[in-house]
This record gives sequence, structure tokens and C-alpha cells, in this order.
Amino acid sequence: MSSTETIHTHEKDYTLNNKVQLVHGGSEYFDTLISLINSAAHTIHLQVYIFTADETGQQVADALMLAAQRGVQVFLLVDGYASQDLPAAFIEQLQASGVNFRMFEPIFKSSNFYFGRRLHHKVFVADHTTALVGGINIQNKYNDIDNNRAWFDMALYVEGETALELSRICCEMWNGGVEKTEKTQPPDKSAIASLQVNAECAVRVRRNDWVKRKMQIWKSYFNMLNHSTDEIIIASSYFLPGIVFRSRMVQAVKRGVRVKVIAAGPSDVMIAKSAEKYLYRWMLKNGIELYEYTQSILHAKVCVADNKRMTIGSYNFNNISAYASIELNLDVRNKPFVSQVQQELNTIVEQDCTRITEEDYTKHTGYLQQAWQYIAYILVKLTLNVVTFYYTQEKSN
Repeated sequence: MSSTETIHTHEKDYTLNNKVQLVHGGSEYFDTLISLINSAAHTIHLQVYIFTADETGQQVADALMLAAQRGVQVFLLVDGYASQDLPAAFIEQLQASGVNFRMFEPIFKSSNFYFGRRLHHKVFVADHTTALVGGINIQNKYNDIDNNRAWFDMALYVEGETALELSRICCEMWNGGVEKTEKTQPPDKSAIASLQVNAECAVRVRRNDWVKRKMQIWKSYFNMLNHSTDEIIIASSYFLPGIVFRSRMVQAVKRGVRVKVIAAGPSDVMIAKSAEKYLYRWMLKNGIELYEYTQSILHAKVCVADNKRMTIGSYNFNNISAYASIELNLDVRNKPFVSQVQQELNTIVEQDCTRITEEDYTKHTGYLQQAWQYIAYILVKLTLNVVTFYYTQEKSN
């Protein structure tokens, strides 16, 4: 049998002509991104939730503008809510240099506006052949700036057939805008023949967009929890699983699977962290191993199972990602590669995390804290309902 696992019938849509590499957040990610921008010859797509005009944003913008000036078609799509504070002069400079720029559903300016439906994915594609997918925004917080440690995040570099599919998706997202902007042409099937990828790694693109009836990433997590047999590790910021995922986690533990959750220690959204802590007692009582990452703010969104399958991207383990935001992940089935990632996550658990036990939680959490955690949990759930309750799903094609 090759290093690529046999694909089950319920897990289709994988392509094999791919080369992958794990890319860590911070300077490693941004050095890789800038290098790919600088080497692009024809087309660049960058689609991201947050793009900020700070040092990191200016560095990326400079590279994009230089690419446009040498004749590369550059398409930059940012979320209209999270990136609404971009200065007009910054945007004008991009456009004057030849960068095609627009915002996804800007607030109060879009005819199809849903407040909670945001462009949350983070994807870069160059020349239809190389790509980066992860949870990393274009902002100093995600970079190693002025001796400040970047938020902990991960991305996947992929080269091959999967990059072609990502390019097609980026074209679809860009061309779907209501603004009269430059259209971009997706790659045709003949582009596959030009790929020179001497590797075989099973990868598939997964999307979540409830309004468009896409729940692929949700299904990936569901299947991983359902079919894991040995160990599953979930690293997720804003960890607030819904009732279905909670039941699947408990069932996995009952099957003898070691279920490990890496949650944030310090957090940038304190009410979300308090709500998350409300679930600590439930996790601990049900045999789920709980670890808090302590070295910086955890922002990664990755899950590995049984040293052979993983998913990585923008999807948080909560109902905002499930029912509101537009998300994009990559699933990988490859024992050598996934084993390395799983080993790295276990090393992070041992070296960079504090294990939370039921005794620790009880000892350090008083009644007032427990009451506040419950209130925070209810408030966050109500907020999720407000964000999504008026949605209507579009009809299937």
C-alpha cells in the first residue's frame, strides 16, 4: 500500500497529485507568503478576513503592488466588516498600482447582507499551482514584530491539483461580487497537465457556507470524531462545540479514543474564554483531556486523528463557523505527513501547555466564577442566535 491511505466511499473528492508542507505562524508564514508573491508570474489571489494597514499589512501590500507592476494580475478580497478600517489612502495606493481590490459584503452597502455571514477564510493562490490555507490574518498580531511572539497558528502549503481547485474557488468568490470590478478567469482542466508535482498526497478542499448549503468542514470533523480509533487532537481558539460534536466526543472516549483538546490560555476575547471555561467541567467529567496553550494567544484551527488524517484552515470549533461564516479548510490523508503533525501537536501539549484536571478546575474556580462562566456561555449562545436566526438558505442548483 502507498503512503496515501485508501479513501473510503464517504470521504471522496480527494486528489492525489499534491505536495504539502506545514507552515507555522509568525515570520515563517509571512516569509513564505512574500516569497510566493515575489515569484508569481501570472495570477495572484489573496482572500482574508482581516487585513490591517500596519507593518505586516504594508509589507504584504508592497509585495502585491510590485507584482501588479510587473504584469501579474492581483486580486485582493477582504472582509467588509473585519477590514472596514483600512484607510482610503491605503486602498487607493493598491488600486493605483494595479491591484484589483474589493471588500466582501461591506456593512450597509451590500444588497445581500447578512451580519454574521463573513468571509472568514484565509487563502492565497499563485499561478493556479501553489497555495497557502490556514487561519492567519494579515496583521502584526500574527507576525513576529518587535520581539513580540506571534499568535500561535498554522497553515498548509500545497502545490498541485488542490491549488487548481483553490484558484477556482477564489475566482468564484471574486466574480460573485455585486460591484463592477475586474473579472478573473478560473483555470481550465488543461492546466492539470502542466503541473510538475513529483509527490502523492491525498488532499481535498472543504468549505462551510450555510447560506449556500455547504457544510463540508462540519462533516469532516463529524467523520473524524465518528471514525477515530486511537487518538484525536483538536487545537481550536474559541472552542465552543455544539451538542452534536459534544456527543461525538463523548462517544469517541467511550470507544477508547484519547480525545485531547488544546484550548487557549490567554485569549483576545475574554467573554468567549469565560464561556469556553463553562464547558471545562463537562469535558473533564467525560474523560476528555484538556490543555491550555500558554506561550501566546492560540489562534490555530487544526484537528488530527490516528496519525493518518487531519483538517486545517479557518474553521473554529463553534457554531459561528458552522452556521454563519464562510470557511475554508484542507483535509489531508497521508500517514507520514499527518504523523509528523500529530507528533508536533503532542510535543506542544507536553512543552507549551498546562494540563487542566478536574481537581485543578474545582480548586481554582469559585462559585462566583462558575456563575459568571455560565452567564458568559448563555450570552455567547444568544449572540450566536442573533447572528444567524434570520438566515434563509439558498435553493440548491
